[in-house]
Order: sequence, then C-alpha cells, then structure tokens
Amino acid sequence: MADLFNIGLSGLKSSQTNLSITGQNISNINTPGYTRQSAVQAARDPSFTGAGYIGNGTSIVDVQRIHNQFLTNQVRTSTSMNAEVMAFQTQIEELNGLLAGSATGINPAMQSYFGALQTAIEDPASVPARQLFLAEAEGLAGKFNTVHQRLTAQNEFIGQQMGTVTDQVSRLASNIASYNNSIAKASAQGAQPNDLLDARDEAIRQLSEYIGVTVVPQDDNTVNLFVGTGQPLVVGNDASALTIEPGRTDPNRVEIHLKSGSTSQNITGLVSGGELGGILRYRGELDNAMNSVGRLALSMASEFNQQLAQGLNLNGEAGSNLFADINSDQLKTDRSVAIGDSQGSLRVSIDDTSRLTTSDYEVRYDEGKLTVRRVSDGKLVEPVGTNPAQYDGFSLEDSGLQNGDRFLVMPTRSGANTIGVQMKNPQELAFAAPVSVQKDLNNRGTGSAELILERGQSLDATALKGALPLTLERTSTGYTLGGEAVTVSDTGEIALTVSGYGFTLKLAGQPAEGDTFEISFNTGTSDNRNALQLSNLQTDAVMGKSDTNKKGFSLADGYGTLIQHVGTQTAQARAESEASGAVLKQATNNRDSVSAVNLDEEAANLMKFEQYYNASAQVIQIARSIFDTLISSIR
Repeated sequence: MADLFNIGLSGLKSSQTNLSITGQNISNINTPGYTRQSAVQAARDPSFTGAGYIGNGTSIVDVQRIHNQFLTNQVRTSTSMNAEVMAFQTQIEELNGLLAGSATGINPAMQSYFGALQTAIEDPASVPARQLFLAEAEGLAGKFNTVHQRLTAQNEFIGQQMGTVTDQVSRLASNIASYNNSIAKASAQGAQPNDLLDARDEAIRQLSEYIGVTVVPQDDNTVNLFVGTGQPLVVGNDASALTIEPGRTDPNRVEIHLKSGSTSQNITGLVSGGELGGILRYRGELDNAMNSVGRLALSMASEFNQQLAQGLNLNGEAGSNLFADINSDQLKTDRSVAIGDSQGSLRVSIDDTSRLTTSDYEVRYDEGKLTVRRVSDGKLVEPVGTNPAQYDGFSLEDSGLQNGDRFLVMPTRSGANTIGVQMKNPQELAFAAPVSVQKDLNNRGTGSAELILERGQSLDATALKGALPLTLERTSTGYTLGGEAVTVSDTGEIALTVSGYGFTLKLAGQPAEGDTFEISFNTGTSDNRNALQLSNLQTDAVMGKSDTNKKGFSLADGYGTLIQHVGTQTAQARAESEASGAVLKQATNNRDSVSAVNLDEEAANLMKFEQYYNASAQVIQIARSIFDTLISSIR
C-alpha cells in the first residue's frame, strides 16, 4: 500500500505546486513585465516487478517562463523607436507653433514693417509716416529678440531634460547590474530564477524608453548592455553612469558623458534611440532654427543699412544706419569660441550676408594656415579672395594662434538676439536718391532719361554735391558727359561713376542732336526712389547665394523656407509617431499573446488542478482504507 500512498502523495504535491503557480500568475496579472509561468511535470522512474514496470507517481522537474526572446527584443526595439519619435515630436510641435504662430512668429512683424515702409513711400516727406516706419522697425527687431530668447530657453530646457533622462539611465543601469549579480548566483543552483529574469527584462525595457541599447546575453545568464556605437553601459554586475557636462564651447549646451570608474567619454554624437535620442535629434533642428532666424536678422540689418547709406535724408545728408552695426567689436569676438586649450583668439566679421549659410564652422590653425570646415556637412570651405579671405560670407581675424588651436565659429547664431534699431530721428531716414536727371525744356527730340540706382555703392554726399551738375548731350557722333565721350549700350544704358558713386542712366525714345539732360544733386524732399529700393528688399534675392545657387532667395522666402522646413519635420514626426506607436502596440500584443497572463486560462487551470488535487487525495484515502482493511484482517 506504500506505493499507492506515495503515488497519491506525489500527485497531491504536484497539484499543489500547479495551484501555487496558477495563483502566482493570477496575482501578477498587472505586474509590469511579468511572464506567466508553467510547471513542467514528469513521471518518476518506475519500479520493476515480476509483472513488469510499475509507476511511482509524478514530480515537478521545472518551472518555466512562457517566454520568447525574439518577441521581447521586438518590444524593446519598438519601445526605443517610439520614445525617440515621441520626444522629438513634442519638441518640434512647440518650435513649429513658435515660428508659424500669428502672435509669436516673425512673419506678421515683417509684413507690418514693409507695410509701414509702403505708407512712407506714398508720402516720403511725412514725418508721422516715417515715425510709424521706425516704430515698426523697433517692433520687428523686438520680435527677432523674443524669438531668439524663446529658442534659447528651449535649449536650456533641453539641457535640463537631458540631465533628468541621464539620471534615469544611470539608475536603471545600476539596477540591471544588481539583477545580473543575483541572477548569476541563483542560476548557479541549476534552475532559472524566473521572477528575477522578468524584473531584469522589464528594467531593460524601461531603459530603452530613455536610450537605445544593445543587449548581449552571456553564458552565466547575465546580459551586457551597450549604447551608442558599442560603449559599455552594463558589463556583468558593473554599471557605468551617464552624466551631463557643460559643453566645451558653450556651457549652456550640455554634453553626455559615459563615466566608468575614473574614465569619462563624451558620447553625445553617438547616442540614438529613446527619449535621449529624440532630444538630441531635436537639438539639431533647434540649432538650425536659431541660425536661420539669426541669418535673416543679419541680412535684414545689413541690406537696409547698406541701402539707406546710398540715399539722402530730409536734411539732404547721406543716410545713416537704421539697425545697429552687425560688425561691432563685441559681436565679432562673440562669434567664435576656443575649443580645449587653444591659446589664440579669432574674430568673425560678416562681409556678405547674401552668402551666409545656417551652419556653424570648426576652424583649425596648423603651420600658419587656417582650415575651415562646415559642421553641417563636414566639408572644407575654400577661401575666396584675400585681405581678408572670405568663407561663406564671413572673414576671420586671428591673433596669437598656436599650432593645433581650434575654434567653433557661429556666424549667425546670435544674429536675432543682437539686432536692434539705433536710429531715433525719423528725419534721418534716407528715402531720397542722391541724384536726379532732368531733360532740357528746349529739347527737340522725344528722348527721356531715367536714373537706375545700384546697390552696394559708397556715397560721399559732400563730394558728389561738389561734382554735380553734369550735362549729358546728344552729339552727331554719340553722347558726351561734361564734354567727355561716353558709351551707350544697345539697350540705351550708360554706366556712370561720379565721386565714387555709381549709377546707371537709361535713355529711351529718340533724342535729337543737341538735346541735353542735366544730372544734378537731388534736393527734393518728396523723392522716394531710395525708399522704393528698400521696399524691393522684401522680394529681391538677397540671401542664400552660393557657388551652386547663384539666384538665392528673398528675405520673405528665407523665413518662409524655415517655416516650411519645420512644418515638414512636424508633419513627418506626427506620421512617424503614429507608425511607431502602431508597431509598438503590435509588438506588445505579440509578446502578450505568448507571455501575458490570461485570466480565463488560469481560471480553467484552477478548476483542473483542484480536481487533480482532490483526485490525488482520494488515491491517498483509498490507500489508507486498503491498509486499514489489511490490518483488520490479520488481527
């Protein structure tokens, strides 16, 4: 009867274990990362009798995790991808709202600015109209300043976010290393520590929300984790830490360092995936936005200042700057930052805003030569001209450089922050052209003459006034100006330079021999020709020119291109977010279909194992009854 009793007892113990496992599954149905468990049951070795082998019951040989590593890896990868996209989308949505918003963007202020200029063009002698234009100029400059400040605040907030995320990464890495230690010890006993494995997998999944990781299983049941391009985060029971450090070139622009013991490695450019990857991806867009807005501000200030310098104000004087000088000593110094232990200094002067890009530059000094490389595409920039040589619209003034000195040059980064209106008196606005042309009333022909102003001229009002008037006369052989023969193009244009001021005289009709045209210094206060030139800056191509793009684009298009780019990135982020969310949901469903606890299934198991338990108890009861009968029969 002992065999029957032991068989029943083994069934009782096995059913009890199955009930415990089922209860464990049910109680952990809401535990993140829990993988349902199942007992592996096997028959005990039988005993040989004369009639053959008779069984000795059953036993539990293992408790398995119902787990598929491939599906777990898919969930982790999808989690990392979705977290990166979500982090990027959150930030880019805010940037898009800032730049394209009717209350926060620059475009409405630009429209008001050029609208006020148009009002002044219609009545250039009106002081109130001029005052309105000055007020709108101050409003536009203030809007540039505000946008830059908002972008700077976003950059600072990103630094804070990176600090929070790296703290979480370090905490989870430490936890995973601790799990590795416990799992290695438990696995040495010959069985899988299922709950510890679940906890570690969940910790790795949580880690992938913050940063992309590569998981490499080891023979002792531990895992090693790597970030970036193979930098070790967890090796066995040793964990490295992620920290943020002030940037080498910009203390407000933090960098990510991987610290292990006494060593520290900058991995900012290597990190991808997770929230941290999304933040870094957005920071690149933020840099481009700051540089784009800065370039627009620099172009606006430079082009308007140059054009105003070619006109006359209400007092008959040469025009002065509307906006603050873009090449003050302080600004030239602030546009470069020394890298590392560089000993010298580098000043950056903006020479041609039409050729400025939105990139930063890395400049290196070796053997008496400067090497300039664009950060955006990594390409070397060849110098143009000499004394000074230009690189993409800017030039460099060096002092005390030593071999190996390196600098980060940011020509446009602070352009929107430093733009400001320096003109206070509306009468100083140089809306009039400095020269005028009139035909003689006694001319016999049908000829007429028009002055075409050219940009980029140097105006010395006193010298020009002293050199005028000059008379253009039609002779039998051609034209003379002040008695000297001049050349007329096939289109009727005469290129003239008087006291260093260049302009074009365009003839139309048929002047008769002896007809004259007088070119005089302009004294008309109602003249608006230079103001018209200012108005043309809204649509003329004055930005974005290069060797591969000779045409360039206008001030309005410059900002429109930025808005379009950010809008496209925002729309793409929304689509990526939706797609990655669907992929993550599918991966999670696939994992859960294999590993998650199913209440209906567990309820059925409870009933099954309860019946199993009762039946095993009945076997024991029968064995006892038979034993009692046997004892009674021999008394």
